[in-house]
Amino acid sequence: MVEVKVYSGGSVGSKTVDESAFGERVLGRTLKDAVVMYEANARQGTVKTKTRGEVAGPNKKRWKQKHTGNARMGTKKSGIWRGGGVIFGPRPRDYSYHMPVKARRVALRNAVYTKFRDGEVAIADGWPSEPSTKAAHSILNSLEMGRSALVVTHERDMALYRSLRNVPYVDVRVVTDINARDVLLRRHMVLTPDALTALEQRLGGSN
Repeated sequence: MVEVKVYSGGSVGSKTVDESAFGERVLGRTLKDAVVMYEANARQGTVKTKTRGEVAGPNKKRWKQKHTGNARMGTKKSGIWRGGGVIFGPRPRDYSYHMPVKARRVALRNAVYTKFRDGEVAIADGWPSEPSTKAAHSILNSLEMGRSALVVTHERDMALYRSLRNVPYVDVRVVTDINARDVLLRRHMVLTPDALTALEQRLGGSN
């Protein structure tokens, strides 16, 4: 059992939460593999340089092959000349790959478990019904989690999203959309009461 901060009615209290619903140990290799996978899947893979066949320039040999005293040389578009193509430069590619669903689920459970174990989880209620960055961020500041936090809701809350979308290092996610990288990317995790229940239902009791 762990103590978590609770914000409700303008005041901060605490309650006891059983973190064993999210596991009892951390599988570091699985957690690391999942984070690397999500980072790789986020890469655009659009970086590209021009080869000697793509740069502009003449295809004529710079000088004759023999009897000049110079090393033999072909077109000016060679990579060893200024303005020539890039030798073995990066090319567009797809970096994405996928881990098994069960492995990703275990990684998420491990990530959530570490947050509870390290005392970096809070439960907050009373978010503004209309977009208000000041009101929403004041709740995070009351919990001392305003500098880096993942706010998790049960359902999509556009008012809360619009309130916090411009706050640096603060993300808003729906409980069904979070993954291990989302949880570990920010220092703290702030849940709504309904999100905590949904998270326990989603991850509790899995292997």
